[in-house]
Amino acid sequence: MPLTLDKKKIIVSKINKISNIALSAVIADSQGISVNEINELRKSGRNIGVKMSIVQNTLLSLGIKNTLFECLKKKIKGSTFIAYSMEHPGSGARLFKEFSKKNAQFKITGAAFEGKLLSIPEITQLADMPTYKEAIIKLLFVLKISVAGKLIYTLSAIKKKKETS
Repeated sequence: MPLTLDKKKIIVSKINKISNIALSAVIADSQGISVNEINELRKSGRNIGVKMSIVQNTLLSLGIKNTLFECLKKKIKGSTFIAYSMEHPGSGARLFKEFSKKNAQFKITGAAFEGKLLSIPEITQLADMPTYKEAIIKLLFVLKISVAGKLIYTLSAIKKKKETS
């Protein structure tokens, strides 16, 4: 059943609204992926603050017009599945990257971050970027190791001093 003009306007409006508040967007070709797999991917995305939808290319192009994601227009073709990262810029890219490892037909075709179209290596870099929580954990680990290293150095210096005395 074809969409009416009013429904199309609502879809374009929703895409535009999300595009104005999202941190990044990733698009992929989802042709050949089963509905159950897409639903599982969407469920995973909801848990980490990623909004996803499969939208007609013309409606998507109209929805991202005059937003930071307008640069994605060059990459929109075929069956387009878009994911907007709402909480962490790399969460959509990470989700799509992990999903594409399990599903060979699922191909990431483009991504945008801060108004810039990203290359495939940059998309991988965005996907690998740690979340705030992961960065804090890594920082604490480094601090813990450096404190332990200083303690060991101090204890060894004390031992050497006692041996020479």
